[in-house]
Amino acid sequence: MPSPSFVSHSFERRAEREMEERARAFRREVDARRSVREFSSDPVPAAVIDECLRAAGCAPSGAHQQPWRFVVVTDPELKSEIRSAAEQEERTNYGERMTEEWLHAVEPLGVDASKPFLEVAPALIVVFRQAWWEEDGRRSKVFYSQESVGIATGFLLVALHRAGLVALTHTPSPMGFLERILERPAGERAVVLIPVGYPAEGCEVPDLTRLGLDAIREWR
Repeated sequence: MPSPSFVSHSFERRAEREMEERARAFRREVDARRSVREFSSDPVPAAVIDECLRAAGCAPSGAHQQPWRFVVVTDPELKSEIRSAAEQEERTNYGERMTEEWLHAVEPLGVDASKPFLEVAPALIVVFRQAWWEEDGRRSKVFYSQESVGIATGFLLVALHRAGLVALTHTPSPMGFLERILERPAGERAVVLIPVGYPAEGCEVPDLTRLGLDAIREWR
């Protein structure tokens, strides 16, 4: 990868009160974001998803290697194939892999191995990370790929919410079936499967309480 040139950083220093107001407004907006499992089948504008993916691509990455790749799936047959493979893994998870402690943790959310939203949601965004790539017959490792893709996924979720869409982070581990179904290069690994769309009419979400600031912050 070629070395970047350097330019002057464009930065606007704001008054303290404005900073606090902007921070509070953003916090209130993301506080309204919820994970949704009941989707409308109404299609979503491709241009909106593309802009959200552009925002995700603005995330910082280790050594600026930008190891994220996003596959947007809208084809009904592909979505059906993905659902079938995901549910197969989930049945094994719930029946064999998950410990009693794990099952107890997810029980209040009412989730199980059935994942109809994978077919109902109008779009699935599958996030892949590049673990390594090949160039001129030589394999090169991608550094900090897990951390970088995690940050980009956070950017994506906030962008989707800001645009007026709902989403769910689905991780049917192991996810090798996504690499196979979507015919990804050997160096890519699936990280998360994100159904995207509008909430179904009458959609309900758990009435959750978030941890307060004192529980998650410590000044030293």
